Amino acid sequence: MTLHSAKGLEFKLVLMTGLEESLFPHGRSMENPAQLQEERRLCYVGITRAMEKLYITHAESRRLHGSDTFNPPSRFLKEIPKDLINEIRPRAQTHIPYNRKDFSETKLEFEDEIGISLGQRVLHKKFGEGVVLNYEGSGEAARVQVNFSKAGTKWLVMAYANLEKI
Repeated sequence: MTLHSAKGLEFKLVLMTGLEESLFPHGRSMENPAQLQEERRLCYVGITRAMEKLYITHAESRRLHGSDTFNPPSRFLKEIPKDLINEIRPRAQTHIPYNRKDFSETKLEFEDEIGISLGQRVLHKKFGEGVVLNYEGSGEAARVQVNFSKAGTKWLVMAYANLEKI
């Protein structure tokens, strides 16, 4: 059921999934304050449909359109008072799927040489916070692919990127 069609209805249990930046709120609405407000209202509609229990979920990583994405939790979650939240995290460790056959051999070399590993959260002065998704090359020419919360996915040359581990 869509949030639009839930208006005016109530349910004992409501499950809202996918509360991640660029999914909910959608990436297209984040640049437009009016659209962002509409998505905020829709989130409120979903939350207020629950009479007894409300479960809200977000993924730490998601395969979307054939690419792995690492979006942070939705900004709407931060707007819910902390005393109303009971966060439950699975004990299972999440990991980044990687399909290169030589990954196990090159992973440590890359980490030792560059100082950053796949899945590492980093900070860039211009692009903000992000997650390292991929890498290529070595030495001065080494590049990393980082998915930034606000700027999207970028390839950066490590010699010039000045990434800070978080």
